[in-house]
Amino acid sequence: MGKVGIIGVGQSAFVRSYPGSIKELVFEGFKEAIEDAKISPKEIDATVVCSAPEYDKQRSPAGVIAEYLGLNPQPTCYIETLCSSSSMGLRIAYSLIKSGLHKVVAVIGFQKMSEITSVESQERMGRGADIQWESPFGTMMPAYYAMYARAHMAKYGTTLEDLALVRVKSSVYGQINEKAVYRKSVKLEDIMNPESRMGAIVSSPLRVGDCCANADGSSCIIVADEDRAKALCEKPVWILGLGAATTPVNMSGRDLFTGLTVAQEAARQAYEMAGVGPDDIDVAEVHDCFTIAEIMAYENLGFAKPGEGKYLIREKQTYKDGKIPVNVDGGLLSKGHPIGATGGSQIRTIVLQLRGEAGDMQVKDPEIGLVHNIGGVGLYGNVTILGI
Repeated sequence: MGKVGIIGVGQSAFVRSYPGSIKELVFEGFKEAIEDAKISPKEIDATVVCSAPEYDKQRSPAGVIAEYLGLNPQPTCYIETLCSSSSMGLRIAYSLIKSGLHKVVAVIGFQKMSEITSVESQERMGRGADIQWESPFGTMMPAYYAMYARAHMAKYGTTLEDLALVRVKSSVYGQINEKAVYRKSVKLEDIMNPESRMGAIVSSPLRVGDCCANADGSSCIIVADEDRAKALCEKPVWILGLGAATTPVNMSGRDLFTGLTVAQEAARQAYEMAGVGPDDIDVAEVHDCFTIAEIMAYENLGFAKPGEGKYLIREKQTYKDGKIPVNVDGGLLSKGHPIGATGGSQIRTIVLQLRGEAGDMQVKDPEIGLVHNIGGVGLYGNVTILGI
């Protein structure tokens, strides 16, 4: 079988509270993607719809969305791997095309988190852990990542300022990303001051500024086999490598707390499949749900040795003009994190970068890009390598 290429990408604006239905929200990302691909809905053979179902009032949203988007009678399916759902959706779409079952597949990611209250949202996030042995004790996402931050600090000397510098970088690019929720400048002193809103403790050592926030949003990635991609698209972006892994859901089953083993394993697989290594990556999107997560990603992906990720952010090597630009669209910290749409948004950013269409966020002449997308607290890991 030939290559599989991305021929269209789309994303809604990420917002705190979307006023319409999930169907209308999904349409915004889908419309942008089919216009980008210059195709009609009837040219799409199948769809993979991705979200975390605990937040949706609509049961079996794939069927409702397919009808609304004019995608009947083409087949559709629904998948979820928490926050990495749409990256896993791309993996499924790739497999459907490589198998020969379909020629053009749309991967639709969405989440309308504002449909439930913040209290309900926190309760559902807690249920991402084992409901028998862990979540009854009140564990929440910030507390989990705070444990990783404490371990990283204890072993490697990572500081609160290092964490804050990640958010400062995020805000530099969030300000110029019209799709982002947070488009305001964040200065180092804003986070380092415990009396400020951004410096207020959420789960020590993590502060408000160290945490991403819920959002509503949608994304859409359209992929095609090699013949269709070349016929339909002037500059397809090819899927070079895919990696995916899991780890025990319970913290007691893990043996590493200064990084995510799923990221390490998924990266190993993706690099091997693509025939490249960390030094070949020109631009990356990583899952910065918390500032410590970005620093761990530097190390898990091989951009830095264990414990040395802090030097990349201190030296601004992950800025647009640095050695390895990371999250130069603002990342989750600035864009917001609509769970099912996040991976698709990351993929869209890398596609635009590789096509030279990222505007003020554009990195100079990238040829290979990487997307690192994590589900839950390192429960699911997906790494995708794209090239031109």
